[in-house]
Amino acid sequence: MDGCGHEHAHLGMTPAAVRAALAAAEAACAADGERMTAPRLRVLELLLAAGEPVKAYDLIAAYGRDGEAAKPPTVYRALEFLERRGLAHRIASLSAYVACAHDQAEHAAAFLICDCCGATAEVPAGAGAQLSGPAGDLGFVIQRATVEAHGLCARCRPGAA
Repeated sequence: MDGCGHEHAHLGMTPAAVRAALAAAEAACAADGERMTAPRLRVLELLLAAGEPVKAYDLIAAYGRDGEAAKPPTVYRALEFLERRGLAHRIASLSAYVACAHDQAEHAAAFLICDCCGATAEVPAGAGAQLSGPAGDLGFVIQRATVEAHGLCARCRPGAA
């Protein structure tokens, strides 16, 4: 339980699903001539297993399988790569990262973020498509767009069971 008075369950992927997602990410990178290095795989594994936004320093602390923290540049470089590849997103309002829930490399991301329990859902972002027209008119090419909406999830809304 936390400040809003009820239990919050945050479930990441099962170990088998994490392995499958890592293999798919590795294959997609290889097909594009990029390497999915061990640090990149480990950071993606941590994000997939968490199933919720994770702060970079929590990734640094959890990085070593033997309990030893990673060096911050190792994790930040991996996060930069994962973001660029569309495998992870940075949620600026939380200063945290989340594994991408979609399998398409380039897309606008939109997140619904519960201010009570912190649950985060990635949903299709129509705003990215709406921005591309005006951006193109100005000669601007959008490389990434992230929309964040804060509120209360169905379990945390007043009167929810």
